[in-house]
Amino acid sequence: MELIQYINSKVKLSEEESAIIDAAFKTETYPKGTILMHPGNNSQKVFFVEKGLIRTFYNKDGKDITHFFFDEGKFTMSLESVYFNRADPYGREVLEATTLRVILFRDFNALLDEIGAFKHLGLMVAIEFLKLFSDKLYSLQFQTAEQRYKFMMDNYSNILSRAPLGHIASYLGITQQTLSVIRAKY
Repeated sequence: MELIQYINSKVKLSEEESAIIDAAFKTETYPKGTILMHPGNNSQKVFFVEKGLIRTFYNKDGKDITHFFFDEGKFTMSLESVYFNRADPYGREVLEATTLRVILFRDFNALLDEIGAFKHLGLMVAIEFLKLFSDKLYSLQFQTAEQRYKFMMDNYSNILSRAPLGHIASYLGITQQTLSVIRAKY
């Protein structure tokens, strides 16, 4: 989903506002397997996924753990870096050929101040992310592995068909073997 199309599906921009936002975001394309950022980065970039799939990940005791997936119509950025001036524990990897719209956070923030509807969108996106992370925390604390997989199947089936099984298993907090057993039931 293109950036301006996405924004206009959430809030209404004038043609002039759309043009300002469209010009501020640069288009970047990446092949599958590209590491956009390694864990420990200090990125000041905001990414919007127009096409493709990205995962955030971290390393724990030498293991690569998937934290989250971002597909079309999603924003992602290093919250630690832009808001707290600290290294981001999460890296970002492109899982399939991906087209991103990219802007520096300071420029993104200026657009939020300049365009009221865009500021409203920023708040809506932040609330959506809080809900997503709240759901993930709840699932890890209170659901079985099978319940977590079923939730992902019901709500994010497109990720299940696009991401490697190892990344899905680590996102769900289970082994690949457990994931294979669960998948066989469905």
